[in-house]
Amino acid sequence: MGRAFEFRKARKMKRWAAMSKAFTRIGKDIVMAVKEGGPDPDANSRLRAVIQNAKAVNMPKDNIERAIKRASDKSQGDYKEVLFEGYAPHGIAILIETATDNNTRTVANIRSYFNKCNGSLGTSGSVEFMFDHSCNFRINGEGIDPEELELEMIDFGAEEVFVDDDGILIYAPFESFGDIQKELEVRGVEILSSGFERIPQMTKELNEGEMADVEKLLEKIEEDDDVQNVYHTMKE
Repeated sequence: MGRAFEFRKARKMKRWAAMSKAFTRIGKDIVMAVKEGGPDPDANSRLRAVIQNAKAVNMPKDNIERAIKRASDKSQGDYKEVLFEGYAPHGIAILIETATDNNTRTVANIRSYFNKCNGSLGTSGSVEFMFDHSCNFRINGEGIDPEELELEMIDFGAEEVFVDDDGILIYAPFESFGDIQKELEVRGVEILSSGFERIPQMTKELNEGEMADVEKLLEKIEEDDDVQNVYHTMKE
């Protein structure tokens, strides 16, 4: 088992700890998916994936349908995906994915968190290269041989396939998402959830006090409503 497994194990469910926050993130994902490809999941692969993720965090069906309806309304504003990069104390690189309808507000907020916690907001490309952009799928593993599946999915870009308590996980480079999603659907495999992650190529070990300094900044960032995901190079 490689870096993807260890990364996933360390972060398992951490981002979705607060259910209300999870619903807010999913709601934004639905808006962006509908704006991009329309409200019909059958014709919009991105929306299908978001709906699967909504179900994975137990978002009620009524909430999902209302979110799609709101997103279809022309008066509904759109969200722009913006990536922020910077350094926490002790040389820890941080990568922040946001979805915002007011970039000026988001920039000001993110900059203030770095300033208050002795970090530094970087320029575009300053730390992104330290992370591998990957996609992942969690599927229902009933009746599926993971080793056989891995051999078959290599042709579609899969790099790692492994089993955990909640099914079978498939990891692949970011650009392989569409091919793998299509192949799984053709095979009739139940996709429980899917998404994207940025896996640090290297991590740095800190002592307890240094970790507390970094966690203080991470907590402020993660509490921001515009923030979707936060990645860093601190060893968990």
